[in-house]
Amino acid sequence: MGRGIGVLQLFQTPTDWDGPNDPDNPRNFTFRRRVASTFAVTFLAFVSTLAGSLYSPAHEAVSQRFGVSEEVAILPLSLYNFGMAFGPLVGAPLSETFGRKAVFLTTSPIFALFTLGAGFSQNPASLIVCRFFAGVFASPALSNASATIVDYTAGRYRAVLLAFYYSIPFFGAVFAPLLGGFLVQTRGWRWTQWVTLFFILTFYIPILFTRESYKRTILERRARRLNIQGPPPQPRRSLSTTIKHFLTTIFLRPVHMLVTEVIVTIVCLYNGFLFGLMYTFVVASPWVFQHYYGFGLTGQSLSFIGLMVGTASAPVPLILIDAYVYQPRLKRFRVHHPHTEEPFPPEHRLYPSMTASFVIPACLLGFAWTAHAQVHWAVPIAFQGLAFTATVMVYSSMNLFMVDAYGPLYGASAAGAAMLSRYGLSAAFPLFALKFYKALGVGWATSILAFGTLIMAPMPWVFWRHGELLRSKTKYETST
Repeated sequence: MGRGIGVLQLFQTPTDWDGPNDPDNPRNFTFRRRVASTFAVTFLAFVSTLAGSLYSPAHEAVSQRFGVSEEVAILPLSLYNFGMAFGPLVGAPLSETFGRKAVFLTTSPIFALFTLGAGFSQNPASLIVCRFFAGVFASPALSNASATIVDYTAGRYRAVLLAFYYSIPFFGAVFAPLLGGFLVQTRGWRWTQWVTLFFILTFYIPILFTRESYKRTILERRARRLNIQGPPPQPRRSLSTTIKHFLTTIFLRPVHMLVTEVIVTIVCLYNGFLFGLMYTFVVASPWVFQHYYGFGLTGQSLSFIGLMVGTASAPVPLILIDAYVYQPRLKRFRVHHPHTEEPFPPEHRLYPSMTASFVIPACLLGFAWTAHAQVHWAVPIAFQGLAFTATVMVYSSMNLFMVDAYGPLYGASAAGAAMLSRYGLSAAFPLFALKFYKALGVGWATSILAFGTLIMAPMPWVFWRHGELLRSKTKYETST
């Protein structure tokens, strides 16, 4: 027995996997375990976005209950999203120190407690504060899920799984108002928070049965189990040094990249605007169908079906483009570069966004000028759905391009900048969206949004043509 352990220790590599078939590597877990774990983290991320806009139909009831203005009643929606922008400040230190699973296990119960507090709030101030901190602690599940999926998935299949994952924030946000509308109508606004608690508990339980997927944590635990030397220990830091380290790498670096890196600036602005567009519809779409078609509360809720179908359909073109365009070109690239580690240019990730970028303004204009009583309500709903299919395609491929462009070393910081921008803008848009639509009407209000997306539509094509030049001018090292 002792000799067997000695032989095993001899072949265990302390700082890397023990070959391509190492059973501790998450990519070598059984197919059933990998699929179940991927579903577990994906659905917990879904709850994070669902909880944000599930409150949206409740703002009128909250306004009446607490005697506050419409703008104040919308703040719990906006500040939840603003809290989501700061999630990496909570999740990243936990992930780096204790592994992926620790992030899910510790932040989700705190998310639930603040949701509980929001449900019991007796004044608007406590509701706003609880919703903000619920967003802060909901966010790590969302940001950590994509990293966990990458841990489980070989590069060849990554775009397929991430096609579904990238649609999650959009689907959760547009499904929630439908559910929330029925809850407010039948049970009252507090039930939007009670149902959120039910979703958190339901999708938290499967996380308990997942295995750790963070490489460093797995190797450290294996080394302790076998009493061998593990990966080099992380440097010991004082409290002030630790705070400085995390502020620099998790907050200041993403902000610096956001304002100094052309690629990061444009991608974050574009994707952030698309996220803000989504929350504009979350707030304003019920008013559009009530004002122009006379929909009651039930009809207003059901009007989100178009957005849901459009968002849920987005993985189909993403997967088809990956299978029939990206993968064949990647294969040809490897054939022509068999003895080099030169990476496949990240500009090839842009095919979906180049296909869809001009579809968004066209569909928004279609929605803008067909949403009136002389045209059947199904027509503007269909235009909404098509606009959001194209939106998810642009969002996902631009995000993959940016992360691939900066590699594993700074790709996480670029993703942090994207999270900060998209949830920052999605916090701002609901504050003026309803007034914007009431003042200008659906035609001109949506046309202005369409014009904004039209200005940004050439960006994927610019990156395709000049991406290599822009990457060569980066102040950050790009690595593979």
